[in-house]
Amino acid sequence: MAASLFTQPTFLRNSNLYEVNVRQYTDEGTFKAFEKHLPRLKDMGAEILWMMPIHPIGIVKRKGLLGSYYSIQNHKGINPEFGTEDDFRDLVIKVHSLGMKIIIDWVANHTSWDNVWTKTNPEYYVKDADGNFVTAYDWDDVLQIDHSCEPEQTAMIDAMQYWVKEFNIDGFRADLAHLTPLPFWLKARLQLSPFKKDLIWLAETEDINYHQAFDISYTWKWMHITEQFVKGENTLADCVKVLSDYKNDFNEKDLRLFFTSNHDENSWNGSEYEKYGVFAKAWAVFSIIYASVPLMYSGQELPNYKRLHFFEKDVIEWTNDVKLHHFYKCLLALRKRNPVFINLKAANIFIDDLLISRNIFAMVIKSGEDVVVCIINFNKIAAAENITVNTMPGHYRNIFSGQEITFNNSFFFEEEAGGFCILEKYKVLN
Repeated sequence: MAASLFTQPTFLRNSNLYEVNVRQYTDEGTFKAFEKHLPRLKDMGAEILWMMPIHPIGIVKRKGLLGSYYSIQNHKGINPEFGTEDDFRDLVIKVHSLGMKIIIDWVANHTSWDNVWTKTNPEYYVKDADGNFVTAYDWDDVLQIDHSCEPEQTAMIDAMQYWVKEFNIDGFRADLAHLTPLPFWLKARLQLSPFKKDLIWLAETEDINYHQAFDISYTWKWMHITEQFVKGENTLADCVKVLSDYKNDFNEKDLRLFFTSNHDENSWNGSEYEKYGVFAKAWAVFSIIYASVPLMYSGQELPNYKRLHFFEKDVIEWTNDVKLHHFYKCLLALRKRNPVFINLKAANIFIDDLLISRNIFAMVIKSGEDVVVCIINFNKIAAAENITVNTMPGHYRNIFSGQEITFNNSFFFEEEAGGFCILEKYKVLN
């Protein structure tokens, strides 16, 4: 396991990400219209906003009416669909004024057919035997960049620097990071670090080696195996084994991104309610409570039950009653205040294997005298269990209901299918 060559921003360990789909977020589909939602997101506890690609979208071989966000026409441009450069600059300033951070999606592997480089620097691209551009994999709306071309690497890094220097963004989410060779990302981070301290580097990959350049990587394997479990194709023990494998395979400081939905999942495989059904909120609880970095996608707090079209306009149907705002606010506030999430290196995580065999996920996260208990019923019917864990005696408070509980070594848990309980230990003042 190769360790990171860079210093990880200290705030990441108990932070969170919120993915913003600007096109579908509002009727207007603009930065200015999205900006109105910032106070609500701040109150909910969202901290790092990840903007899906903000660049102009290619017209040649465009998919659908509006095209793919990931078919980039100009890495230094703003998609006019979203607004102007000044609109985006204002958004960054507003985000920072609320104490939040903002990162942008970065596509380094391919561009649109009509990207500016196809005219100015065609040598940046892979060509076939006849000298024609080559598509990236089976994505016929984009062209494959030649990663062996040093001038292309320089130009790409220059474009990344542009957004840091000119717009003061806080980092990047690297789309399909593993499709671009690791040396490029190492070079990019090395050259961007002097321009801003504590830039955030998120890689869409599960390739462990990429943690040499990135702070956070995806947990696709986890998401897929939990979906299979809900469908009855494996066991809860199989899911927990993936967590064990992650712990053994990755370095202690490597942060992993846990989620129940994102733009790819929602559009192509269905909402979390299609995948998880009654267990959708339960897996969201796990994603936030487990000792890593959680991701929320646009509209999950509503909640949004529909698949959002990818190449067309398909607005999230916001109402004044954002039903899961309090749900996410309670969970995210817990992550910020409780030392078990702040001092993850010192935290111990206990998962009861016997209860796992009965489809009850009981997890204790403990750091010194600080304890958080997470219990979820993954049975398809109601379940009642006497939870006995010798690491958790004391006084506890349910983070959702505020109910206070005092116990020694046991706790009676009774919940419907998909039900959950999060208990936080507190000190009794004399």
